[in-house]
Amino acid sequence: MLVNLLSIVKYNDVIRAVVFSSLVMRSGAIVFKVEVAELLGFSLCIKSCLEYLEAVPWVGEEEEEKVVSSVLRLQGEGVGVSPVLKRVSSDVSNPPSDTLSHIMELVLKSNEERGRREMKSVVLKLLRENNSVPNNAGSADICSETIYTSCRSCLNSLVALFRQANEPEFADKSVHNKEPVVKQIVLEADNLSWLLEILAIRQAADEFALMWASQQELAALHSKIPVVTRYRISCITARLFVGIGRGELLPSKDTRQMLLQTWLQPLIDDYSWLQHGCRSFDRKVVEEGIGRTILTLPLEEQQSILLAWLGSFLKAGDNCPNLQRAFEVWWRRTFIRPYVDAQGNLVQSDSSMTSKE
Repeated sequence: MLVNLLSIVKYNDVIRAVVFSSLVMRSGAIVFKVEVAELLGFSLCIKSCLEYLEAVPWVGEEEEEKVVSSVLRLQGEGVGVSPVLKRVSSDVSNPPSDTLSHIMELVLKSNEERGRREMKSVVLKLLRENNSVPNNAGSADICSETIYTSCRSCLNSLVALFRQANEPEFADKSVHNKEPVVKQIVLEADNLSWLLEILAIRQAADEFALMWASQQELAALHSKIPVVTRYRISCITARLFVGIGRGELLPSKDTRQMLLQTWLQPLIDDYSWLQHGCRSFDRKVVEEGIGRTILTLPLEEQQSILLAWLGSFLKAGDNCPNLQRAFEVWWRRTFIRPYVDAQGNLVQSDSSMTSKE
């Protein structure tokens, strides 16, 4: 049908306009108008359609893709497509890391609880989508560098706040005067938890594990802060153990060992509060993560940590992580299936067989 129309309107712009108008009435799609106008060689109408597309909202990703695809086809036709395409591309040479850093800074420094919570969820979702795009390694590296810059800033602030909260004169202050420091501690802990979640999703949290495991001063100050404030710090530790248990993080043996030595006991001390005060806390998931982390260490270190845990568990019960499954695995490795001895016996057996031959 369209071929016949082209032959009819080939020499007459007026007839072309009439035929095109009738097609528009039936199609009702501006992208189709552009394609038909292109086939008809109707440059004036193409220009009009582009002006329309530049002004009208595009509803949904599917419509956006159709519009951009159709407009891109016109780039070599000598018509001005730039105004339309500027909606989806920029001529400004602004590095993505600068923009992302600015967005994250706004979210991290916000004191409005609802806005922070909603935007953290949105940014987390968008970064997860961005991470799923193939061939996106370069932007992923930029993103991780930006996130780690924010992590270090939050961590430095948190250490400074803990020092302040441990000063002798701070204890003598009224609750009202303590409140700003307490609120800031909660804010920075929440920020670090969010940043860690982003890094874990992107499988880029190994450096965070080392950074957190190295915080001996923060861990020492931790026990001197009221549990109602400090337990949010243990949420970060718990998330790291979960990440290691799931294979989202692959820190070195030394880092895993240091993480357990530095932060397992503070987490145990806060465990009751974690169960009741942290909305995202899942006891079974956390306990599985801790246990799996312990079981990645050499057998002697497993024994040292699990025996120390056993002492705490027998005193605190439900207020202590239940690492029974990890304890059972360690027990079997130690008393039932001593792999090293079995391997030694196999080596001796192989040697004797060789000598006989």
